[in-house]
Amino acid sequence: MAFQVSPGVNVTEIDLTTVVPAVSTTEGAIAGVFRWGPVGQRVLIESEVELYERFGKPYRTFNEETWFTAASFLSYGNKLYVARAANCTVNTACMSAVANTGEVANLVAQVVKTRDDYDTKDGNFDSDVLYVAKWPGAIGNSLRIAVCDSANAYTQTINLQTYAANASFTFNSNSVTVQTQDAANATALSALLTVGDYIEVGNTTIGKQKLKLTSVATDTANVDLTFEDTYRLKVNTELTLTMTRYWEFYNVVDKAPGTSSYVTNNGNTSAVDEMHVVIIDEDAFFTGTPGAILEVHEGLSRATDAKTDDGSTLYYKTVINDRSQYVWWANDRSNAVSNASISIASSTNDAPLNINFELGSDGGSETNESLAVVAAGYDLFASAEDVDISLVLQGKTKGNTDLANYIIDNICETRKDCVAFISPAKADVVDNVGNEADDIISFRNSVRSSSYAVIDSGYKYMYDKYNDLYRWVPLNGDIAGLCVRTDSTNDPWWSPAGFNRGQIRNVVRLAYNPSKTDRDVLYKAGVNPVTTFPGQGTILFGDKTALTKPSAFDRINVRRLFIVLEKAISTAAKFTLFEFNDDFTRAQFKNLVTPYLRDVQGRRGITDFYVVCDDSNNTAEVIDRNEFIGDIYIKPARSINFIQLNFVAVRTGVAFSEIIGRV
Repeated sequence: MAFQVSPGVNVTEIDLTTVVPAVSTTEGAIAGVFRWGPVGQRVLIESEVELYERFGKPYRTFNEETWFTAASFLSYGNKLYVARAANCTVNTACMSAVANTGEVANLVAQVVKTRDDYDTKDGNFDSDVLYVAKWPGAIGNSLRIAVCDSANAYTQTINLQTYAANASFTFNSNSVTVQTQDAANATALSALLTVGDYIEVGNTTIGKQKLKLTSVATDTANVDLTFEDTYRLKVNTELTLTMTRYWEFYNVVDKAPGTSSYVTNNGNTSAVDEMHVVIIDEDAFFTGTPGAILEVHEGLSRATDAKTDDGSTLYYKTVINDRSQYVWWANDRSNAVSNASISIASSTNDAPLNINFELGSDGGSETNESLAVVAAGYDLFASAEDVDISLVLQGKTKGNTDLANYIIDNICETRKDCVAFISPAKADVVDNVGNEADDIISFRNSVRSSSYAVIDSGYKYMYDKYNDLYRWVPLNGDIAGLCVRTDSTNDPWWSPAGFNRGQIRNVVRLAYNPSKTDRDVLYKAGVNPVTTFPGQGTILFGDKTALTKPSAFDRINVRRLFIVLEKAISTAAKFTLFEFNDDFTRAQFKNLVTPYLRDVQGRRGITDFYVVCDDSNNTAEVIDRNEFIGDIYIKPARSINFIQLNFVAVRTGVAFSEIIGRV
């Protein structure tokens, strides 16, 4: 109570409404090789569509097992943290594609792995690099960037007499040769023409139309122009002394670059500061359509302080970096530099910028990337304070059981609030007829004994719609997904196995469909069989953890029950820190925990419980050590694994009451 020096009424509040909060148990996590996306950063993915958009599509034999493990999980749930693992430290590894105007001296220095990495390298990119692909990978080589930063770059009427007093022309079916004065004039004329530009041909008599340039080449004093159209060009000779050129993307923006209102309002009325930036999927790696326009950034400004009418930035570097999903800005283009609005000068470029990205590479595949690189990806999930996860997907095996044991030892057993889901090696079950059970058990025997791990029996065959083929995919993403589905239909303390909740999705067939005899052998070893039953689907037919010691914790539902209880109650118990260890605080703790456990009991998670938090376990010594102890005894509910049905035949004249209890 606050101290008062004179009579009065002081009002205080004591909050006794604290409850044990609900905790999330559906977040998954996976680290592995992808072709796109930030490297060494956790990204929360909600759907397979977002997985495709953020990390690219599965590619040949590069990362299909990792990719479809993640996709399989997302068919059951909508919360998956994905960490891309890649080595970006040497030129032969995972490199970023660049839009460059000259040789790049140090390619590693141009790699951008995350936004923080970009901020560190901003201002230090190679001067010949104008833009960098948003993320490392060969897929970045599919990009092309087109920049129009002046009125002349947008459209220009070229007087051909400037390049030859008596210019002459040779017309072919889809090309025209312009004969100039000499090689120097041919070079100067071709510099004004960019592949993709449109040239206006025709006259007022036959009509005018714009034809797209597909190539520009010089041959001594001649400039050879080839057009996309394949019919014979018809040009009135009197009108061929001028040629009107239009920027390739003139029809996707409203107008030619001009002076932005911000620059005008700041007193600089003559400088053309505006520019248009278009990003193209030249090789169709992103969209499947060659030349598809990915982004159009219209009416940006080279003025570093430029703003729109609503006060947001208009500076093209900031807009590109913040809004583009495909590129980072690296350097200004020559003759079109950035400056403050009061000092900005017009671009002197008469032709637009048009550059294909290059030099991007993927690095190691999921098969040959080192364990150290993949493990570094999983290290992003090591701290429970940094990220809340419950289900860790192994994806593809690496080093037989090396990756599985790394995840168990360094993530799950360390955090003690999540479970690893592990599949045997592909070679153990695919095209290994007759040896599957022995090889799976050998794999299992090399995996750590842990109640924080679950091992399944193999691989499924599923359709890859992105490449129109079928692939073998490990089942660990599905088994983790079944836990998510069980959480949504029941509770985490229910078993995810069986005909009610254990149906596996997107299965054409199993690599290994264990028989009853093999299921007995596998289950005894702690491997959960996945089995296809005719007419009933493909089912998870076991719910053991990888704990070899006989214990209640050798079942998935019990392990996940205790994870939920420990996570929820420990979260609530944080608010007891720095309070006094007295009867009031201990009673408050019991009143906090007991209703929560009673609710779990009512939802069939436990059969009974008992909470001790008094002076019997909070002795004077405990109090003097500034400690607080709450003992919570739990009787977990057990899932049915074995059913015994007894059928008894009796004589007609015998009463059931006479024999019931005797058999």
